[in-house]
Amino acid sequence: MKSSLVASANSTAPSSPTINSNGISNGDHLSVTSRNYDTLLPPPAAPPSLAHALRSLYDYNAGSRYSSGPPSLTYDSPYSRSMPSTAPGSPRIPPLRQNSGTHTPRVRPHATTLNIPGMTKSKVSPDGRIPDRDVASKLVIIMVGLPARGKSYITKKLQRYLSWQQHNAQIFNVGNRRRIAAGIVGSTNGTVSTPTSAPGIDAPTRAATILLNGPSAPHIVVQDEPTTLDLNSSLGSPRPLEKIDQSASFFDPKNESAAKLREQVALETLDELLDYLLHRGGAVGILDATNSNLHRRQLLVEHIRKREPKLGVLFIESICTDANLLEANMRLKLSGPDYKDKDPVKSLEDFKKRVEAYESAYESLGKWEEENDLQYIQMIDVGRKVIHHRLKGFLSGGIASYLTTFNLSPRQIWITRHGQSMDNQFQKLGGDSELTERGHYYGQALYNFITQKRKEWLIDQKNKIAQSSFPPMPGDHTPPYPELNQELDDKNFCVWTSMLKRSIETAEYFDADDDYDVKAWEMLNELNAGTFEGMTYEEIAQKYPEEYNKRSRDKLQYIYPGVGGEGYLQVISRLRDMVREIERITDHVLIISHRSVCRVLMAYFMDLTRNDIADLDVPLGILYAIEPKPYGIEFHAYRYNEAQGWFDELPNYKPQKTVDRNS
Repeated sequence: MKSSLVASANSTAPSSPTINSNGISNGDHLSVTSRNYDTLLPPPAAPPSLAHALRSLYDYNAGSRYSSGPPSLTYDSPYSRSMPSTAPGSPRIPPLRQNSGTHTPRVRPHATTLNIPGMTKSKVSPDGRIPDRDVASKLVIIMVGLPARGKSYITKKLQRYLSWQQHNAQIFNVGNRRRIAAGIVGSTNGTVSTPTSAPGIDAPTRAATILLNGPSAPHIVVQDEPTTLDLNSSLGSPRPLEKIDQSASFFDPKNESAAKLREQVALETLDELLDYLLHRGGAVGILDATNSNLHRRQLLVEHIRKREPKLGVLFIESICTDANLLEANMRLKLSGPDYKDKDPVKSLEDFKKRVEAYESAYESLGKWEEENDLQYIQMIDVGRKVIHHRLKGFLSGGIASYLTTFNLSPRQIWITRHGQSMDNQFQKLGGDSELTERGHYYGQALYNFITQKRKEWLIDQKNKIAQSSFPPMPGDHTPPYPELNQELDDKNFCVWTSMLKRSIETAEYFDADDDYDVKAWEMLNELNAGTFEGMTYEEIAQKYPEEYNKRSRDKLQYIYPGVGGEGYLQVISRLRDMVREIERITDHVLIISHRSVCRVLMAYFMDLTRNDIADLDVPLGILYAIEPKPYGIEFHAYRYNEAQGWFDELPNYKPQKTVDRNS
């Protein structure tokens, strides 16, 4: 029997259609018109299955979906239809909190995965910081090394970097506690006690003394030899007030009584560190001391494990073999608290004897730490060579990466905002506007000033090299750089801008001079204001008062709404690699960026608290100069003098909070 359905002229037989869930065919459609629509009815002799199929098609196509005109022939699979159920729906069972008393409590520590404030969030840590519950994510850093090996330099930079990354980090210096303990004075009954209530003793000293000895100080008797201490001695004869001599003999390993005092001070300082981590919200505690022998390190690890076995422990050993580096470190020590206002020649002789005393019993990190699966990092010559062992957790890995960027090369780091832009005139946020004419003049003045300062710096460095002496003369407290013998004339000058027009145009005069290396970085772009890009703060306050007030309450945590919107924590995160690169390079660098970026970079170099970052005053026309030193940084600030086309230094400038509530 001939079929009344006419197939396409391009094929001799209809292809098998693919049935979608809605019954519409993805294959070749068989079209029908009003003239052959009645042929959909089954012929009298049709098999029952064909008759049923054709009636189904007729009923489906005659429905409301195709009521406007002749339908297309489609197949409606019964499997594509959702059949309504008459059974009542099952109620949703909410998740039950585990370890609620009906299950075995969790014993293993929680995962020590990455925590980045502003970039991660969890139930126990909505702000991304390490929560108190995750003790295994916290870290005790124990410094190891002989005196004058740069341990304090490393700890200060490390604490500054971790704090800038919004991790609560603090240094606990055993030497400071030891000086307080050794400064114990005698009472009229012959005992030696700490004058916690004596007039003239400041609060920090009293607090440290109480921490060291408790509210009631132990009875410590000073024998005839001032460098010997007996912690277990009974009362002695009356003695006049005197401080304990801390010359080289005090650090002799054979001096058992002095060794007991130093050990006691170390454990008391460690206890303060552990209290900080376990009870005061700390994430990283750094124990700054020599810890130069295996017995001391074993004692510290046992003490930590006894109080909290889940805490992470990381040893960092600083080893120096470079003679120039040792000289620079020793000069620093001679101007420190142990030798302040003393003859530099005699002080150097005594300090060398102290180092020899430590060297006689010094044991480097190695076999014992490896056998006990302990993490450690060895830094040779302040990062020229770095050895890692068994690093665990994101904090240890990040610290190791940061330590490899250290260098002590003399250089200058300049930071400024771009010149005035078109949007600056109307106080609009973000955008990518060009400079005004005044902005171009700022770029020209910046180029002229930096070029002059670059020449002056080179002359100044060469004069310091010519005048330096070792041991230093009385009154000379400026330590030299270890790289004194390197050629200063070969130092390059990098100029880094953002990808935005106003920043790039400010560097146009540098870009025209082959003596400068200009590069644009996307990570230096201004904070993205999301939906509020191109608006003023007054407009935001009028149209979005809730968002405006939310930002005013907490600018550091605030994130602008909309696609691409950022906050200060996001800017800190994207500048992490930029800071490491600034630390790594030995060349000069000028950074021409934007307000939020300059605030974040200044916060790192100036070691500002998290509460100061978002409110730091960084107006247009201010130029900051930062010169890293072995003991910290040297800082200068200059204000643009538009009338003179030059920059005037601001003496004794200190970072301050902005008075503009909209900035």
